[in-house]
Amino acid sequence: MSKQLYNEAKLDEYVELIVRQGVNIQKGQQLFIGCSVDLAFFARKAMEAAFKAGASNVHLNWTDEISSRTRFLNADNSVFDVFPPWSKVMYDTLAEEGAAFLNIVASDPEIFKGVDPDKLSRFNIASSKSLKDYYQKLMSSQIRWCIASIPSASWANKVFPDAANTDDAISKLWEHIFTAARVGDGKAVKKWQTHIESLKKRVDVLNSYKFKSIHLKNSAGTDLQMELPKTHLWLGGGDKAKDGHLFLPNIPTEELFTAPQADSVNGTVVGTMPNVYNGNLIDGFSITFKDGKVVSYDAKTGKEHLKNMINDIPGMDYLGEIALVEHDSPISNMGTLFYNTLYDENASCHLALGSAYPDSIENGGSMSEEQRKAAGINISDNHHDFMFGSSDMSITGTTPSGEKVTIFENGNFAI
Repeated sequence: MSKQLYNEAKLDEYVELIVRQGVNIQKGQQLFIGCSVDLAFFARKAMEAAFKAGASNVHLNWTDEISSRTRFLNADNSVFDVFPPWSKVMYDTLAEEGAAFLNIVASDPEIFKGVDPDKLSRFNIASSKSLKDYYQKLMSSQIRWCIASIPSASWANKVFPDAANTDDAISKLWEHIFTAARVGDGKAVKKWQTHIESLKKRVDVLNSYKFKSIHLKNSAGTDLQMELPKTHLWLGGGDKAKDGHLFLPNIPTEELFTAPQADSVNGTVVGTMPNVYNGNLIDGFSITFKDGKVVSYDAKTGKEHLKNMINDIPGMDYLGEIALVEHDSPISNMGTLFYNTLYDENASCHLALGSAYPDSIENGGSMSEEQRKAAGINISDNHHDFMFGSSDMSITGTTPSGEKVTIFENGNFAI
């Protein structure tokens, strides 16, 4: 980056937060960093911070979305049915050895616009199958992982199309990211400790009700009734890996989430933000469920990509997550559409098609897939979030005794 478009002290604080609390790197542990070649300076800073924290080794995996687009447009058609075996070995080996995984997300939301959806779909299927073991370790917190973002030129220009120039857009996005991450005054670690404690308190309240079902409704058109597994658990505010160390899978995070009863979701949900899937936008969409399964869907933009999201991978036609985020929350109050799920999902209530997090039910992390399915949660090799929250969202829970409890009123918690 030729011109410094960020505050150096804030950047250093952000890197420390990601390494020390995000993946919570331990002495003697390996770290895997996935990052775009365009943002190499940040990966190098994270690498240095990890070594200072005691990492035994840091592996850098460079990506280049422009080259990926060129490949999808020009490579032999047969290659999209194969995921590179060497890449599978890399992920599986490092996961087995107990490495932590840091993924820096800064993609152009429409990088694959105009690319044949069939090629994107086939490669997504191939990669999901090949990385099944890795994703299972990730979803069940057997490994520590973190997703964080920094600005890229294409992403910043999408978020701030009216900025004076690209540098101005990047500078604005940096400040939004620092604000969302509670970075800026050297007290990010303390602020995150307070934030996590606050989320955990509300988790305890939600779990105390042991809801049998919840009903979600707003003026955008969402009217969805879902049962919850008898042993469901609300989660939020980070996670504890199987090695006992705490970590933050997402920076930022504002959500409290659990899994619905996979075969007991009925009604329609309407998206309130554009969704990015396989480098393409899906907007103006709705999805209808009957007995848990998607029975119809529509979209004003990207319907073909919505179809592929739902149909390509087994289990993606059922829900795996319901997440609650207040409309009056730090990221939502920025009033910015990020076109990045990491940020947009923390500004809005959201659902996820596909796999449920195993820890969403009691002892789920130690269960087999068959046992988790028998307990009521969805199984899939993929997981994709989409936003449906609004300022008038109402959510009502029903307890086992039949008591009605207002969980959300006018977009915010009422309990």
